[in-house]
Amino acid sequence: MKRGAHHNTGRYGARRAQNAYEQSHANSIKKSKRFLSSKFVSWVVEMVIKKGWSLDACYGYAKTHSLYADSEMVCVKTLYNYVDSMLLAVRNIDLPLKARRRKRRRNVKDNLKHLGRSIDERPDEIASRNEFGHWEIDTVIGSKSKSDNVVLTLVERLTRKYIAIKIDGKTASAVSVAIQFLQKYYGNKFSQIFKTITSDNGSEFAELAELENNTTTKVYFAHPYSSWERGSNERHNGLLRRLVPKGKRIDKYTSDDILFAADWCNLLPRRILEYKTPDDLFENELDKIYAA
Repeated sequence: MKRGAHHNTGRYGARRAQNAYEQSHANSIKKSKRFLSSKFVSWVVEMVIKKGWSLDACYGYAKTHSLYADSEMVCVKTLYNYVDSMLLAVRNIDLPLKARRRKRRRNVKDNLKHLGRSIDERPDEIASRNEFGHWEIDTVIGSKSKSDNVVLTLVERLTRKYIAIKIDGKTASAVSVAIQFLQKYYGNKFSQIFKTITSDNGSEFAELAELENNTTTKVYFAHPYSSWERGSNERHNGLLRRLVPKGKRIDKYTSDDILFAADWCNLLPRRILEYKTPDDLFENELDKIYAA
């Protein structure tokens, strides 16, 4: 009798467990359907498709700016699950690529070109990103043709403000023309906005150090084969590639096209900026300078 009772208890216990699982699963489906139709999820889809935001940027921006109540929102992991399960009008291909960090290593081969002051002489506090006005500079090429235009890019290390300018070619004279434009644009505030600029040893930056002759801006040059020393520029150039693919001629784009691409980068909320945008932070810094 006891054995039979024990057997029946086990059988009914398993049935109750199965019923509980099925009820829980049904509740989970109902919950998912409710969130899938929520205004928050609809807004996320719109931001990804229209503005190219990441799911993390969408969640963080909405949370930081209190756009929706917590009860209306789902976490980033759930959003990714929705995408993976093809429950949204967004595919994985629509999402920004996850950053791939390359291993930092120094190449023993030295570059014979020494265009100016080494990054070793740069004050340590610049690396901390606690002060405004320290920039990294680079060029982005489209095709391998020497007749093609290139894009000159600069990134401010604190705010992540990104400047992209279409120039005639990968030459020192073309870079100088763009720098002169920035000097004219910012006038007597130029050296307060551009306190330092860190470059690589590319021949197109051969005249960059001459900036020190008529401004208080300091120019530093990274070690050869050490792109990580200008990590902000490398990452932002990767963002630019989403709109200006590698291999496509730059001269097929207008200057406004390049400016639009830079604007898109500057309007992306960043986790590292507490989901503020580079534009917001940069304008705040300019306000301080011009108000002084």
